[in-house]
Amino acid sequence: MSLALLSCPICSAALLPDTVATSEDLAAAPKTLRCSANHCFDRAKQGYWNLLAVQQKKSKDPGDNVQMVTARREFLDLGYYQPLAQAISQQLVALTSDLKQTANILDMGCGEGYYTVHCQKQLSDHRFIGLDISKHAVKAATQRSKAITWLVASGANMPLDDNSIDIMTVVFSRLMPQAFADKLKKDATLVLVWPTDQHLIELKHAIYTDIKSSKYDPAAELASLFNVDSITPCTFDFTIKTEHDLTALLLMTPHGQKVNEQVRESLTQQLPLSLSFSVNIGCFKKR
Repeated sequence: MSLALLSCPICSAALLPDTVATSEDLAAAPKTLRCSANHCFDRAKQGYWNLLAVQQKKSKDPGDNVQMVTARREFLDLGYYQPLAQAISQQLVALTSDLKQTANILDMGCGEGYYTVHCQKQLSDHRFIGLDISKHAVKAATQRSKAITWLVASGANMPLDDNSIDIMTVVFSRLMPQAFADKLKKDATLVLVWPTDQHLIELKHAIYTDIKSSKYDPAAELASLFNVDSITPCTFDFTIKTEHDLTALLLMTPHGQKVNEQVRESLTQQLPLSLSFSVNIGCFKKR
């Protein structure tokens, strides 16, 4: 676990362990972080740091709720999306192959940590940070690995030093170009994963009467701060075999909120259900 990059979410000063370790607990993780302005943060018993300032919250309990986190963890642990985890890991291996120093790798919007941990296991010599605004998601992530620094924090106001991150991954999460650029080093890489119009297209046809083509173009949104290095498709088919797996998939996607009982019953009757996975993995170099 590395805490050297952390900064105070209130005043941006460096966060340091509050007490000097004794000879008996030199290997133990610090329990408190404090900045020069005396803002203090305690480590949660699960091992993460809650660095989400009250003034940065737009709701009492921001981010994914317990039900969504549980459904995502259950579904991802079934292995349906493992090819994506492998593809992201391969990108990171390639990006770090020429680095002469240990890389600082941030998974922004890490959720319950499925992709973060998969990548960290492939690149265990590098430092990983997982950040999400959902306390429930980060709590779940801590159960996956203690080798990663887990943070509850705002993506728009990340409590990290500017120009400190070598690689930032953003998987199915909100795009914030300036916030990302601020934390990345010069010539660092943003690895972005976003769905194409064909992603889960079979579900869309079952749920919606009118399917509109997406206008989402991250390259255009990033153009003033990042250059496109590469955009690689990741596509495959997978088959949902049980009603439990179908329910978990629906609950973890935005489409699940639009499913009525009639549609759910129709989808259940179609099991096993073949679905299309289709995303782009883009590498964008900071200017």
